[in-house]
Amino acid sequence: MQCESPIPKLRWDIFCRVIDNFGDLGVCWRLACNLAGRGQTVRLWADDVSALAWMAPQGAPGVEVKTWTAPINMTGITPGEVMLEAFGCEIDEEFIAEYAKNLRNSGQKCAWINLEYLSAEDFSARCHGLPSPVMSGPGRGLTKYFFYPGFTASTGGLLREPDLLARQAQFDRQAWLAKQGVPWRGERLVSLFCYEPAGLNGLLRSLASSGQATCLLVTPGRATAAVVAEISGMNALDPLWNQHQTLSFFYLPTLSQNDFDHLLWASDVNFVRGEDSLVRALWAGKPLVWQIYPQHDGVHADKLEAFLDWLQAPASLHAFHHQWNGLEVSDPAMAPAPFEPGRWRDCTARARASLLVQEDLSTQLLHFVAKIL
Repeated sequence: MQCESPIPKLRWDIFCRVIDNFGDLGVCWRLACNLAGRGQTVRLWADDVSALAWMAPQGAPGVEVKTWTAPINMTGITPGEVMLEAFGCEIDEEFIAEYAKNLRNSGQKCAWINLEYLSAEDFSARCHGLPSPVMSGPGRGLTKYFFYPGFTASTGGLLREPDLLARQAQFDRQAWLAKQGVPWRGERLVSLFCYEPAGLNGLLRSLASSGQATCLLVTPGRATAAVVAEISGMNALDPLWNQHQTLSFFYLPTLSQNDFDHLLWASDVNFVRGEDSLVRALWAGKPLVWQIYPQHDGVHADKLEAFLDWLQAPASLHAFHHQWNGLEVSDPAMAPAPFEPGRWRDCTARARASLLVQEDLSTQLLHFVAKIL
């Protein structure tokens, strides 16, 4: 979304509720840092900020972190010019009331943004930028705007730092792996950041029987627990499944956001989950497999299919995603979907190239707010 208006320096209040494994907080922290790096002043409100101690231990200039309590403590707080609620979280009425009062007193226009979840589905483009009049409560008479991240030029783009490509070009894979204690000797590296994927057993067997030495770099938490449990079960039923030790494992410590990016850059294939890590895997430009967050009504299947269509994924990558996400009927006698990262590399490279020519999310958001104001 282009705009010729100059970008004013504004104060932003970004609100985030931590729902699942701090993915929402990760997106909001990256957004806050992006905006602050472009001259904006950002206050990030989150109901659980504890993960920032390992996610972003260095902090960021221009970003103030506030614990979002209920009710919110407004003592000494003056809302900024922009109020952004991430992923449909509901901002407290007392904050909205103070924001509305400031607008009336200053004559400023309302810049209330609802940052939506990432999707490749058609509705993202249709709904991106639409206004929604607020009909009740302390914000009555104000207008909220929907801002949809996305993969095409008709949406709000993806988060990307201005220096991302330069940092990637300077990245020293060997040095980073050594710093993490990974005893790398040239084998294929596969990163694993997942929940409890239905296709984990098939992946481990494929890697063990591939004939190519592979080290699985396993992230802490649910991924480590899932792998340990799966290996235990496989060893009990079939002790020779990895008899040649073709597949080895390295269990990683908790990584900062910067080091998670480095993990994706260092690996030859990346298994990711959720929203933030999917975007970072696209920027890494390596073959990737996405475990989408499962929803009880099954709509995640459509969301995954829309992404694979946009990615122009080959048939084997479609099949692997379906099995990995448990979208196929499980049959123990059925052979695992083919693991063919060599065939998947080209579609990721094409997707990354198409994204790099689009404006990033922060740039578009700044233009969007400037146009409103």
